[in-house]
Amino acid sequence: MQSKRARLDRFLSSYLQINRKDVRLMLAHNRVTLDGVVAKNIDQLVDEFSRIVLDGRVLQTNSRVYLMLNKPVGVVSATRDEKHRTVIDLLDNRVDKSALHIVGRLDLNSSGLLLLTNDGRWSRQLTSPQNKVTKVYQVTLQNPLSQEYIAAFEGGMYFAYENITTQPAKLQILSEYVAQVSLTEGRYHQIKRMFGRFRNPVLHLHRTSIGALSLDPELAPGQSRELTAYESTHINTPIEHKLATDDG
Repeated sequence: MQSKRARLDRFLSSYLQINRKDVRLMLAHNRVTLDGVVAKNIDQLVDEFSRIVLDGRVLQTNSRVYLMLNKPVGVVSATRDEKHRTVIDLLDNRVDKSALHIVGRLDLNSSGLLLLTNDGRWSRQLTSPQNKVTKVYQVTLQNPLSQEYIAAFEGGMYFAYENITTQPAKLQILSEYVAQVSLTEGRYHQIKRMFGRFRNPVLHLHRTSIGALSLDPELAPGQSRELTAYESTHINTPIEHKLATDDG
């Protein structure tokens, strides 16, 4: 999802259907405000969330939207689908669904924390491989787990089809058939394929957190809520630092 950034004079010229010379006169007479401040420079950058006002008339004022959803099994991570119900269908009508996109998909048979937003720059920060945002999953397996899984996940696994080796992942055994997996990648069916090396089918895959943000336990499957301002701005904060901050 690309951010819709443009120079202020180009935005005004296109929106008002006037030439840029007239835009310069508007700015010279202090007729335009940008995010509450009188605009002076024609080359100031604006985006879809800039509040632009001309002579007291609001030309644009869009709000950033950040949602967390508890995705249920059987719903696709898509904005539209001809065969299945989508995560967009689960949202109530108080949200402008048309501008939303999904941040880090879950497949049809997986569940848990899913993020949706209209802010392209925010979602790119979370999904960029360079930022190494940790995602945590609870995985239920068909066969018992053993200690050898831990070393195999930590060492990375080579997939010949893509000619890649996965980044180190942390596996914690929670019970005989349940593991917690933390990784910074999101390759196609990565967790299922890694367990596939042990011929151990994944029965259920549930995402519990992204970065410092955990799935709200108050959200039933299919329910969603907006992120708080703190959650949306601190999601990239390392979990250890976040806990230390919260504890004072």
